[in-house]
Amino acid sequence: MSIKHYLQFKDFSREEYDHLFQRSVFIKQQFKTYQPYQPLKDRTLAMVFEKNSTRTRVSFEAGMYQMGGIAINLTTGDTQLGRGEPIDDVARVISRMVDVVMIRTFDHQIIERFAEYSRVPVINGLTDEHHPCQIMADVFTFIEHRGPIDGRVVAWIGDGNNVARSWLQAAKGFGFKLHVSTPPGFELQVGDDGGDHLKIFADPMEAARGAHLVTTDVWTSMGWEDETEDRKQKFADWQVDAEMMQVAASNALFMHCLPAHRGEEVTAEVIDGAQSVVWDEAENRLHTQKALLEYLLLGKV
Repeated sequence: MSIKHYLQFKDFSREEYDHLFQRSVFIKQQFKTYQPYQPLKDRTLAMVFEKNSTRTRVSFEAGMYQMGGIAINLTTGDTQLGRGEPIDDVARVISRMVDVVMIRTFDHQIIERFAEYSRVPVINGLTDEHHPCQIMADVFTFIEHRGPIDGRVVAWIGDGNNVARSWLQAAKGFGFKLHVSTPPGFELQVGDDGGDHLKIFADPMEAARGAHLVTTDVWTSMGWEDETEDRKQKFADWQVDAEMMQVAASNALFMHCLPAHRGEEVTAEVIDGAQSVVWDEAENRLHTQKALLEYLLLGKV
């Protein structure tokens, strides 16, 4: 099978996602009923972290072990990347020793260049531009709770960041509407790629009105910590609270990719309330990524 990478959400077709979600259901059921499923025995995943992570590391590392393989955790300090070795050379060497690579880094061009020179599949664990694994888990979680996401409305409230950008790619692939509301100066930068699936709102309450899913992220992403206090002031009106959830659809869900700051981008009442599915969402990173690893290494099972 030819090498396939997963660097952006749009890298896979709707048919491929349908397959991945079918496999995720099976894999999750095996996990929940303590039934071993280890099709990746003797396979090795290299995880390269230039950005720290809790959920990404645990979900990929645990997932690879549960599938019968092993995972190697590398940080910038553990590799020559931190000492200036060309990415091309690192990719050529690591990809000769492992079966699949997951990278969590800053500049998206880093992971694209790594994939260009890799002999094995490369997965984007997060870059400043995209977070496809998160949105794959989010879409799967919505389908679990509410059925098909096609034709629905998803409201993104807050920073126009990498997660929002991946949500837009999902809207196009799955045929739903994405309502986006960001503070001035923090808009979602998509050029001419918005299309009919994107609608921008100055008022976050209007963006959430009638939405079937309301979702957000921290106001200050990793790497922008020096702007924290300034952002708290500028984002104050973009907090997801009970009033905002009340204008959404009556059965609307709330999601957050975590970590969350209660009292900032979301109130405790919402994230810990009945409409929140953030813990299912976080767990589903494990199951959808196991399906992803299976697909990239074995093809359609």
